[in-house]
Amino acid sequence: MPASAILLIHCPDSKGIVATVSEFIYTNNGNITNLDQHVDVARQVFFMRIEWELDNFIIPDDKIGEYFDTLIARKFDMQWQLHFSHEVPRMAVFVSKQPHCLYDILSRWKSQEIEVAIPLIISNHPELEPVARQFGIDFHLFAINGHNKEEQEQEQLRLLAEQQIEFIVLARYMQILSAGFINHYKNRIINIHHSFLPAFPGAKPYHCAFERGVKVIGATSHYVTEELDAGPIIAQDIIRVSHADSVEDLIRKGRDLEKVILSRSIWHHLQRQILVYQNRTVVFS
Repeated sequence: MPASAILLIHCPDSKGIVATVSEFIYTNNGNITNLDQHVDVARQVFFMRIEWELDNFIIPDDKIGEYFDTLIARKFDMQWQLHFSHEVPRMAVFVSKQPHCLYDILSRWKSQEIEVAIPLIISNHPELEPVARQFGIDFHLFAINGHNKEEQEQEQLRLLAEQQIEFIVLARYMQILSAGFINHYKNRIINIHHSFLPAFPGAKPYHCAFERGVKVIGATSHYVTEELDAGPIIAQDIIRVSHADSVEDLIRKGRDLEKVILSRSIWHHLQRQILVYQNRTVVFS
């Protein structure tokens, strides 16, 4: 595929934004291949994702952001991000003991369904090291307790910086990240959990849900914030269950859904299709 540039934009809504951005690309000999927009009418905020081919584009890649900011972004009071399709993001995966999400991510990576570099896997337990070895990825164990959490997180951050990690995926990582850690990767840490929260918190949510006779099971993926499991939601889905399903059935179906929703969120992130605004997301198609 031809190399392309992607702009993600949000700003106060006003006339002429689409025309002005499109004209900027056209004037500099760019061919627009995708344009999606949304207006939050209640807040009067404009959102847009626009992608164009870089072949024959007049402005060099390293100058596009500077030109765009000077000529357009300041005029419309825009917040913007610029990405390039030929850049391969570097992702770290954090795990604990449950392997289902990790296996799903690595199988999609190995089959080139997702184009991403995974230089390392970090865990607070040793159980999944053989999985990392199986896929030829470095495994780093950080045993965390109440006494060494800050020290261990600093070591993790050092390692992530050394490996130039762009974003993190918590593939059932059963450890709460500190505010200091999260701030280093704001809107760049993706988490997955069942959607029983807040009704059925704790270690055995499926057992509690079974006792209540729930009729749907869901999974939610979101960016991590300081407020536990309350970050901007990226993707959600449900499947229906019935009285005929056992606790084991609920757990199995829930884990299947977790895998799909987490991978869907990773895909959206890699395609630069997500804009975060006031703890909500706009996810472009």
